[in-house]
Amino acid sequence: MYDFLPDSLLPTVANLEEFRAILVFDKWVGNADGRQAIFYRARVTAGGETRPGIVARMIDHGFAFNGPHWDFPESPLQGLYSRRMVYDKVQSLDDFEPWLEQVVHFPEEVIDRAWKRIPPDWVAGEEDALEQMLERLFERRNRVGDLIAACREARTDPFPNWHALK
Repeated sequence: MYDFLPDSLLPTVANLEEFRAILVFDKWVGNADGRQAIFYRARVTAGGETRPGIVARMIDHGFAFNGPHWDFPESPLQGLYSRRMVYDKVQSLDDFEPWLEQVVHFPEEVIDRAWKRIPPDWVAGEEDALEQMLERLFERRNRVGDLIAACREARTDPFPNWHALK
């Protein structure tokens, strides 16, 4: 298991597209931390062939909802993985599908079911704040595409191959 790969190995990660998927999630839930990942060797299947490869797993979601603040900061840097080359294939917002579509159409009843499964003593006295935060989360679904596009306004554009007309 590795927490860092040299630049020469990073493009060989078998599931590099998951960095785009988790960015959609991180923008939706207001992850106020930089994206963290670990890497490990595994047998991967691609094109019907199984071979040894390197796989990334996304870790540490502790600052979703801006950690203890239960709000949604909107910095273009938040949620991004620090090694920008994982986003080299991004040419437009279309490259965040199907994940973006899944968030936009995320069923409200799933959020309701999750809320009802939270042990009451975990949120004692904070029920109203939790309800308001979950309502904002649900309403935020339609803004995730704009939040991803706004990443291009960061100090260094994480999507250097994004075509303006797409």
